[in-house]
Amino acid sequence: MQNYLEFERPLAEIEGKAAELRALTKTSKEMNVEKEASALDKKAADLLINLYENLTPWRKCQVARHPDRPHCKDYIEKLFQDYIPLSGDRNFADDHAVMGGIGRFNDQPVIVLGQEKGYDTKTRIERNFGMARPEGYRKAIRLMDLADRFNLPVITLVDTPGAYPGKGAEERGQSEAIARSTEKCLQIGVPLISIIIGEGGSGGAVAFATANRVIMLQHSIYSVISPEGCASILWKDAEKMREAAEALRLTAQDLQKLGVCDLIVEEPIGGAQRGRDVTIRAVGEAIDAQLESLKGFDRKTLIADRRQRFLDLGEKGLAS
Repeated sequence: MQNYLEFERPLAEIEGKAAELRALTKTSKEMNVEKEASALDKKAADLLINLYENLTPWRKCQVARHPDRPHCKDYIEKLFQDYIPLSGDRNFADDHAVMGGIGRFNDQPVIVLGQEKGYDTKTRIERNFGMARPEGYRKAIRLMDLADRFNLPVITLVDTPGAYPGKGAEERGQSEAIARSTEKCLQIGVPLISIIIGEGGSGGAVAFATANRVIMLQHSIYSVISPEGCASILWKDAEKMREAAEALRLTAQDLQKLGVCDLIVEEPIGGAQRGRDVTIRAVGEAIDAQLESLKGFDRKTLIADRRQRFLDLGEKGLAS
């Protein structure tokens, strides 16, 4: 069953009517409503194009959070062969919000890391809605160390509203773990490619995306804070999230202009949720191209390239 966003309600009505007409045909073979249903299909297709042609930043936030978008687990299953999950931080526990392990990408051994939000009530609770605790970031550090030791490229799939803000996480050193993970991203002497596949929220995303190359899906977002959180702080009113989304410049298109994003991967009309396999293939092609661009870089060059990229961001932001 298709999940519709708030701004897609007119589309839901049209597609619903087309489905009802086709259901009538099944109950009575004498009825032939295919012509009317096809007309509704055409109307729905045109409306879908219009809705997604010029999405506002807030609507892009809604699309980036759509529950039917491909998740980290989907990308790992489709793009990485012989994937072996590696669990735990060797200190406290295994954080199920963070997936990570070794696998093959186009027959090349790599380390893949990512945040998994879950796809139903049970898995969302198990995965903590993609919000990592300190042990999740420490697991990421452990796997990046492994990649560095065995000269394996690192690919990270970012999809999180942010780090988990719970009391236990803070007691176990949440901010320190995020800082250490970000530092480790800057230290490893192997190619590091990050893909924002949905929502890139706050330090929880930066700790995975301090990379040589950052790829964003067309309707993904990446920001220091959520629009709701920003609105609560600035205006003491979370309902001003639309204004906050505009001000934050969190869309892939804005971030490409600022130099934060290197490449935007186009999504099917209607978002990645309406063409999951097409989107996953496109992401795979983008990863392959970026890895190819970093071939021949030695350890020192990769580290210098990554550090310089972030040193340059301030200048590009002021210039824009």
